Amino acid sequence: MKANLYVVKLKKNILPLIFLGFTLCLLIFPKSNLPAVKSGLTLWATSVVPSLFPFFISTELLMHTNIVNILGNLLNKYMKPLFNIRGEGAFAFIMGIISGYPVGAKIASNFRKNNICSKEECERLLSFTNNSGPLFIVGTVGILMFGSTTIGLLLFITHILAGISVGIIFRFWKRNKSSDYSNSNLNLENKTVSFSNLGEVLADSITNSISTILLIGGFVVIFSSVISILKSSGLLHILSTCISPLFNAINIDTSFIGPFLCGILEITNGINSISLIACKKLSINIIFTAFLLGFGGISVLLQVLSITSKTDLSIKPYIYGKLLQGIIASVYTYIFINVIPFFNFDI
Repeated sequence: MKANLYVVKLKKNILPLIFLGFTLCLLIFPKSNLPAVKSGLTLWATSVVPSLFPFFISTELLMHTNIVNILGNLLNKYMKPLFNIRGEGAFAFIMGIISGYPVGAKIASNFRKNNICSKEECERLLSFTNNSGPLFIVGTVGILMFGSTTIGLLLFITHILAGISVGIIFRFWKRNKSSDYSNSNLNLENKTVSFSNLGEVLADSITNSISTILLIGGFVVIFSSVISILKSSGLLHILSTCISPLFNAINIDTSFIGPFLCGILEITNGINSISLIACKKLSINIIFTAFLLGFGGISVLLQVLSITSKTDLSIKPYIYGKLLQGIIASVYTYIFINVIPFFNFDI
């Protein structure tokens, strides 16, 4: 009876204990934590803000135009049979591909707030429209980290193909549930931008975008600090040691464990570490990177959760979809590398 009582108390107080432990670790490991926080801030200011902030504003502005309805009319014949989503969902898919995390999730949530798509359709959108953008995959990962545009293109192609595959699979998500939505034209007509309200619409778009970009910056900094604490405390090494037998069994160098675990937490730091591992079979580095790009990391998951928590959307399809996308992207990458000689980078 006492044991059960202790378990209940532990479950009830697990988050306060984690937050207390995090606070203590900030005091215990200041030398390693401060540079990590500075690095996180630099990463956010030099990479995230320039690449995402303009897209956030543009998507907010486009939501005040008829572009969603136009895409809906044009692409409904493709979106409905493939993804079981009305044509308006194409806007979330296209902008999610162009912009990167977490634009797809933000648009899906906006669709739900404006009742453009049903709850089930928005949850399907969550499963496959929140993707890494070409600027990050080709530019940051391919060129800056791996030093190869071709690797960036390979990862982008398999990333998008995996996202489409997940969307097709999730067309069956809650397909028997009744849809509740209003006429999308009616929802958007009252918000359509004109010269008379341009200033107000632009101001609102910038304000909403600043809120989102600051939120992302906070997550980047926090997870940079968490990764630093895990390394300094030795917890990452202990976890790596526990997992090493599995990697040995499948004949993969154990030096990938630490960076891979970091990538599960925050993809930018993890992928950068993976790209620096010297390995004769570069395909292993690329396949691990493909999984992390598809999965997105816990940092992005929490960013999405902070957005969807303001709606009635479930986070489950996003979690299942991103895990599945990571696995499928890895498989596609493996196939491309082994079938197409142009994409084989092994020494």
